[in-house]
Amino acid sequence: MSGRIAILWAGALLVALGLLLWWMTRPGPLVAPDGVLPEDRMTYRAVPFIALEGWAVDDHGAALGAFVRSCERFSKWPKGRSLGGRDRIGGTANDWLDVCRGAGAVGLNQPGAAQRFFEQNFRALAISYGARPDGLFTGYYEPQLNGSRTKQGPYNTPLYGLPKDLVRVNLGEFSDSLKGKRIVGRLTKGGANDKLRPYYERDRINRGALAGRGLELVYVDDPVDAFFLHIQGSGRVRLDDGGDMRLGYAGGNGRRYYAIGRELIKRGILTVENVSMQSIRAWLSDHPKEGRAVMEMSPSFIFFRELTGPGPLGAMSAPLTPGRSIAVDRRLIPLGAPMWLQSTHPAADPSQPAQSLNRLLVAQDTGGAIKGGVRGDVFWGHGKDAAEIAGRMKNTGRWFLLLPIPVADRL
Repeated sequence: MSGRIAILWAGALLVALGLLLWWMTRPGPLVAPDGVLPEDRMTYRAVPFIALEGWAVDDHGAALGAFVRSCERFSKWPKGRSLGGRDRIGGTANDWLDVCRGAGAVGLNQPGAAQRFFEQNFRALAISYGARPDGLFTGYYEPQLNGSRTKQGPYNTPLYGLPKDLVRVNLGEFSDSLKGKRIVGRLTKGGANDKLRPYYERDRINRGALAGRGLELVYVDDPVDAFFLHIQGSGRVRLDDGGDMRLGYAGGNGRRYYAIGRELIKRGILTVENVSMQSIRAWLSDHPKEGRAVMEMSPSFIFFRELTGPGPLGAMSAPLTPGRSIAVDRRLIPLGAPMWLQSTHPAADPSQPAQSLNRLLVAQDTGGAIKGGVRGDVFWGHGKDAAEIAGRMKNTGRWFLLLPIPVADRL
């Protein structure tokens, strides 16, 4: 019996040693030399313009007009300022000055001039993110609200300007390992015990955390409209005195954005197939008490500023062009660069089939929900049709980054 026990113990020991060896040598997550996980890796492949579906029939002049607005911003940036993107693939503002000068000299009255400009000065790079060339493309628009500069009657939902106690911290200034990371908070005064605390969440602000500071820009008549304005980031307010106010993004509270459509799907109220801005809005309006609680599940809160010039303005402070500007993840895509999109979009008439969306756009904005290398949010402009398209757009697609030839050749 003792011999059998010894054999069993020896076998168990071999199994244990085998498990230990497997544990010590098991493959972990593959990490590239630059520390980027494969699922976050951006890959680029040069393709000829003729390979871009629909390239020959696009309105390149419309895209050129949007690109010139990017160039106006580049010309005001320090020459060494990076356009961003993974590994700063977009180069610096100085790298774009020559091509921007060329854009300003294109004669749009000459047939094909804009198309030739892009073909002669850029290379098109097919983008994959985590080895996936396909991604999600949505839409946004400039909503119309009703409001008053004073709190009265139905106008009792405030839209706020940027609080003076809001502090934005660039963590990259403290450590190279934190480059590209930022936090938002508020400084609590206490002499030597001053502390930076997270900024108030949506529910605290809705309950009066900012009341009495004179931050109210305007009061609107519908809290659901105000919530969707926060999502869109800019909009227009038709005032009760007959005037109009245009509002643009001034900053956020630094809290995460939570897509409440996901919550309504989880509760069985909506489905993946029918969730849209229109269906979410309808439910919120029909259930005001429950709707407020659901809206407050998204702690993100946006502050605005009144615009007096062209607008709305994107993240790079360039006026957006309907149907030609797109919001991107600026960590991965250079802000201001042209992008060729191959996708589809809903028709303004819900009874009509989806339409092709093969066109040249410009990356001029960002958004809290726009995360990933093949992920974009197309700006559709102002009005009923824009709202219909943007509210229902959730289409798959592929896209291509256009870089000035000298910048692309450094890859």
